[in-house]
Amino acid sequence: MSANPARHHFLISHIENEFLARDDVTDRSHDINHARRVMHSALAIAAKEGGGNEEVIIAAAYLHDWINLPKNHPDRHLASALSADAARPILKRIGFSPANIDATAHAILTHSFSAGVQPETIEAQALQDADRLEALGAIGLARVFTVAGQLGTELFCADDPFALHRRLDDRRYAVDHFAVKLLKLPETMQTDAGRVEAEKRCIVLRSFLHSLAEELRSPMRW
Repeated sequence: MSANPARHHFLISHIENEFLARDDVTDRSHDINHARRVMHSALAIAAKEGGGNEEVIIAAAYLHDWINLPKNHPDRHLASALSADAARPILKRIGFSPANIDATAHAILTHSFSAGVQPETIEAQALQDADRLEALGAIGLARVFTVAGQLGTELFCADDPFALHRRLDDRRYAVDHFAVKLLKLPETMQTDAGRVEAEKRCIVLRSFLHSLAEELRSPMRW
């Protein structure tokens, strides 16, 4: 993983200590294990795409949800900008150069779906793709229903699970979120490596939806 394993070990250890010191463990979908998975995915994507600054990727992966607002919060779209600003003093304490602080802040700012800011570097592109991969596959399946439980969202509409005769509403029904956002994520990937993995993980989601349709004896249009 590392051209400088000692430096990377120091970096990961330091940021994890900061992370764990402030984590109130109320949001298991954005806990330290999520950050670790994003880090490993982002490093793997960047390596396949030709490189990138590994220290920037590691720091951005751990700090990208530093300010984590609930999905139904009115300021949710500002969370990544707030996280980017909050990351700067942490990175300065670690000894990041001004250029690497800016690069890390850019990656954090642009990772968010709701922020709508285009990532301009391989580090930012890899982070955005890695974070979106967390919404797909077996992990994504677990996370979508974890978040639904936190928000008090119904699992699906009992009368019309796959919205054949109604408008999609993923604020009310968790299964609607698959059609509204999750199954569209592969086409939003910034890198070829991210897109290939996203398509692979979408197979898991589609398999779940087909099984759900069979169990509910319901037609399915997605």
